[in-house]
Amino acid sequence: MSETPALPDNAIEVHGLKKTYAGSKKAAPKTALRGVDLVIPRGSVFGLLGPNGAGKSTLINILAGVVKKSEGSVKIWGRDIDKEPRDAAAALGVVPQEIVADVFFTPRESLEVQAGFYGVPKNERRSDELLAALGLSDKANAYVRALSGGMKRRLMVAKALVHNPPILILDEPTAGVDVELRRQLWAYVRQINAEGVTIVLTTHYLEEAQELCDTIAIVNRGEVVACEPTPQLLRRLDSRNVVVTPETPQPTPPVLDGFQVTTRPGGAFAVTYKKGQSSVEQVINAVRAAGVTIADITTEDPDLEDVFLALTYGDTSQVDPTKD
Repeated sequence: MSETPALPDNAIEVHGLKKTYAGSKKAAPKTALRGVDLVIPRGSVFGLLGPNGAGKSTLINILAGVVKKSEGSVKIWGRDIDKEPRDAAAALGVVPQEIVADVFFTPRESLEVQAGFYGVPKNERRSDELLAALGLSDKANAYVRALSGGMKRRLMVAKALVHNPPILILDEPTAGVDVELRRQLWAYVRQINAEGVTIVLTTHYLEEAQELCDTIAIVNRGEVVACEPTPQLLRRLDSRNVVVTPETPQPTPPVLDGFQVTTRPGGAFAVTYKKGQSSVEQVINAVRAAGVTIADITTEDPDLEDVFLALTYGDTSQVDPTKD
């Protein structure tokens, strides 16, 4: 009896990945990836974030075999994409940003055709199971063109899973999806992750990434500027906000020496301070010294959006890379 192959420790390993698109008479060559290193652990929910044009789509397209890399190495489920391209591709299910719909098929027919592309035997196909899991059973025999945008996105997730891949890449899966459909989709993603499927997620909804992902990489200008467990990444920003509600609403916030002050709704204002340099008590004293009578205060720790903006657009002096 042959032994079952050991599962790889990492779902995806990327080392020194570079991609330069050739230029033309009117445009110079464009470098999209500048030596990316990434290790995505098996069984994780891994967030891949970055501003538009950062290189995320190029990276995903290289993983999916749509774009050829210029340099570097990539392993998917232990298979080198150069040496075992078919096996590497078979380990992936990819849900792209754009809605790709077989408008003249029904959802069930779409899944059956997709399963056929992957060579899944008819007695092993899971079309009805996937339709039920993604809330599409009642639309199984309707034409895809009659489905809403949210339903088409869920159908794309089902199509990506017909061959039971160990890795699912979701590229902006909830763009344009209403709150209820988003909730249903994430419930299903959590379920299949609990069953062992590794999830790679790109999204512009940073609160989703903060809630769902156990590890997050931030890409900017073709480079990985951070890749850490989510709680550790959130501790990188060495600042905090004190939100002050004054007894008398302030039309303009007070000027406080040494602190950044921004307006908040209802006449409140937020005072930002660096944790290693000041304290809440010092902020309160400065506010009182400015002649403001305080009705209420709350504190806010930085969230993923704050860290993201600091690493990609803002003042990186706020980010302490030694924080763990």
